[in-house]
Amino acid sequence: MRTPNLNALRMFDAAARHLNFRLAADELNLTQGAVAQQIRRLETELGLQLFHRRPRGLALTEIGRRYHGPVRRALSIIDDATKDIRPRTGRVTISVTPSFAAKWLVPRLARFAKAHPDIDLQTVASEGLADFRSDGIDIAIRQGAPPFDGDHHVELLAPLDLCAVSSPTFAALARPIRRIEDFAAQPLLQDAHRLWDRLLDEAGVTAKPRMMQFNQTALAMDAAVNGQGVALVPRILLDAEIARDDLIELWRDNGPSHGGYYIVFPKGRDSDPAGRAVIEWMRHEIGRTGPASP
Repeated sequence: MRTPNLNALRMFDAAARHLNFRLAADELNLTQGAVAQQIRRLETELGLQLFHRRPRGLALTEIGRRYHGPVRRALSIIDDATKDIRPRTGRVTISVTPSFAAKWLVPRLARFAKAHPDIDLQTVASEGLADFRSDGIDIAIRQGAPPFDGDHHVELLAPLDLCAVSSPTFAALARPIRRIEDFAAQPLLQDAHRLWDRLLDEAGVTAKPRMMQFNQTALAMDAAVNGQGVALVPRILLDAEIARDDLIELWRDNGPSHGGYYIVFPKGRDSDPAGRAVIEWMRHEIGRTGPASP
C-alpha cells in the first residue's frame, strides 16, 4: 500500500485534534471544503473510515483513534528535525489571549520594537491552548492557575490582582460600595472566566445580581467604559483606561489568589536568545507603572 502524502496526514492530524473541519482549516489556512475533501480522499485511499460525521462536529472511529497517535508522533518528529536544522533567526511568535493582546501587549509593541529592533515579534491572539509542535508558537501567555503540563516551563508573569471598575459617571450614580456584598445590587459585567461568580460565592453572597456575560475580558471592560456596569478585571489590563479616566477602581481583591498570567514554553527552548529577550522585556514591562508609550 502506498503511504499517504504528508499534506493529507497533516490535515488528518488537525481534524483529529480539533474534531472540526472548520477549525482544522483555520489552523492550516485552507478552506473547510478542501480539508473535508482531502479527508474523504484519505479514507478512500486507505479503505477505512477515520471519522464519524455528526451534526455538531466529528468523532474519531476506533481505527481513526489508533491511527492518529502514531501520525501525531511522526509529524512531531518531522517538525522537530526541521527546526533543528534551520538557522536561528530573530523571529519569535508569541501566543496570547485576545484581551491580553488588546489591552496590554499591542499598546507596548512600539516600545518593544524600539528596544529590540533586531527581533521580529509575531503575535497570535487565541484563547485556545498552544500546540508548540504544530502551531509554530515559541512562547504562550495564558491566564490560569497551576498545575500545568510537566513538559513545559511555566513561570508567573503577573498575579491577577482583580479590580472592580466602572466608568466615573456610573460610579457617581450607583449605590455606595463599602464591602463585597454591595456588588450584588449592581449590574455586573462578567467574562468567560466567571470570576464574579467565584468571588461572590467565596464571600457567601446568596443574592443573584443582574449579570451581563461576555466571552472576553476586553469586551467587559469596554462595556464598563460605556457605563453599563461593573467589570472585574486583572489590574495589568487597566493602565490605559485608568490613565484616561475612562475607568475608576471601586474595589480591589485582597483575598486568596485567583491565579495569574503565566509564561509557558516547552522545556529545552530556554537557550534561544531572542525568546529570552522577549521574556525579559515582558518582565520589565510588568514592573513599570502607567500607560504604555514608546
